[in-house]
Amino acid sequence: MADPATEARGHKSRTATASSGSSGSSGSSGSSGSSGSSGSSGSSPLAGLGGAVRWDSAVGALLLVLLICSFSFVDNFGNALNLSFLIGNTLPIALIALPMTMLVVAGEVDLSVGSTAGLSGAVMGALWNAGMAIETIIPLCLLLGVVCGLVNGLLVTRLGLPSLAVTIGTMAAYRGIAQIVLGSDSVTDFPAQYLDFGAGRIGDTFIPYAAVPFTVLLAAAVVVLHATRAGRSLFAIGASEEAARFSGVRVKRLKLSMFVATGLVSALTGVFWALHYASARYDNATGLELSVIAAVLLGGVDFDGGRGTLGGAIAGVFLLGTLQNVMSLLNVSAQSQIVVTGVLLVISVLAPRVGRRIAHTRARRRTASAPTAKPPAASLP
Repeated sequence: MADPATEARGHKSRTATASSGSSGSSGSSGSSGSSGSSGSSGSSPLAGLGGAVRWDSAVGALLLVLLICSFSFVDNFGNALNLSFLIGNTLPIALIALPMTMLVVAGEVDLSVGSTAGLSGAVMGALWNAGMAIETIIPLCLLLGVVCGLVNGLLVTRLGLPSLAVTIGTMAAYRGIAQIVLGSDSVTDFPAQYLDFGAGRIGDTFIPYAAVPFTVLLAAAVVVLHATRAGRSLFAIGASEEAARFSGVRVKRLKLSMFVATGLVSALTGVFWALHYASARYDNATGLELSVIAAVLLGGVDFDGGRGTLGGAIAGVFLLGTLQNVMSLLNVSAQSQIVVTGVLLVISVLAPRVGRRIAHTRARRRTASAPTAKPPAASLP
């Protein structure tokens, strides 16, 4: 059987050819060439550089430049306390970015992740106030995240509702339930060893304890998305759901599993958030979904699905986190930081599309200007 991602890309290319004619065919082949292996790396090339630089590679290079400039010119950026603070504040975004990348690659999105994290933290605080052991509370919170993701997934896959509309609704519903569960209380007296894990550092280094399990999860997610048939199937679904279904991919089941995974990791993030900031409140992680989506798209994951890499997404996460940390050190207001996040979100959606359109236009011009073969001259009798 053909690889599902390859089959879906071929179906998408054939559809574009049928609708655009010969000039559209050259543009489509240009797009396919740029995403040549979207099932494994699929990021758009930057326009104007001849396709030599992928978007996710450019984001990684930009992150490196930002780090060098920050270490060189921003006071207190390089001390261990600030670096630990930067990584700890970025980890909630990075955690949710792992399943969110897979979900967006498959052509779906979950905007309820922040509310799921907030609900998990609220339930954690309420159960702790009720006298339950923390070792029992955390698995229950994770199970709650599975239920939240399952609700989203069933509404999308079984009822055929758009994920954007569904998760906007559940975003409000889960946040409201969190407020009902905990009210306006703030729970802060969690066990010291768990608080130390949430906010502590490994020895005298700047590396938080929580960075270790995150690294394990990141490695597992990279393997699943880029080195397994399930990952290739996600790319195939995002490229063309119809073609993926015809090639044998269980589209609904795979999408449902991605929503469940996103809910599970969101609940885990809610637990980490409460421990890292030593506070469980119903409004924890408010607005987190905007940062996650902005970072994932900034890392080169196509919002239409079918393209992206986890490496690019994580580079986008830490680029956004580093930029926010630098702005805080420079006393930039929180409102201005939100504006910057919104602008980056627009740029990350717009720039790859502009790049592909320019690439298509150039391909059509090259095809139009190519010399046509002359018919052989008739031989004289």
